Amino acid sequence: MSRPLLTVLAAACALALPALAHSRQVTLTAQLKNYGGDGAYLAAYLTDAKGAYAGTLWVAGGKAKYYKHLSDWNRLSSGDAKRLNGVTGASVGAGRTLKVTADLADALIDAGYEIRIDAAAEDMRDSPSEIRVPLTTGNAGKPQAGKQYIQSLTFQLQ
Repeated sequence: MSRPLLTVLAAACALALPALAHSRQVTLTAQLKNYGGDGAYLAAYLTDAKGAYAGTLWVAGGKAKYYKHLSDWNRLSSGDAKRLNGVTGASVGAGRTLKVTADLADALIDAGYEIRIDAAAEDMRDSPSEIRVPLTTGNAGKPQAGKQYIQSLTFQLQ
């Protein structure tokens, strides 16, 4: 390799590596209760310290006409035109587990942000903010109980 090319490669790596160090993967694992109904629609999202919408992590359930039942998420995220870009999948059956991995900026961790999940199942009660967990290093790995559909939510930081 020529010396100028090596210099360019070294400079590119020096600029790219710090950018990679400023984010972490978070893996959410939501274990659903055996609630005796159809598959649940779930919206996993972040809110800031003031409760304002900060972004969607995942939406389980593919029919947009039912998103109104994920009422807190739907209301908070309504102004986000990209809220569903690449973050949707099938609904989650009773007793099943949803596991989702996303990249989050380091600045969000231990800064007052919350992971929230809204839940709804057909012909059953909606559960806005089914679970709310502060996004802190201290909460990582600790199961948190939901209200109606989620048995437990655990998140891991990597």
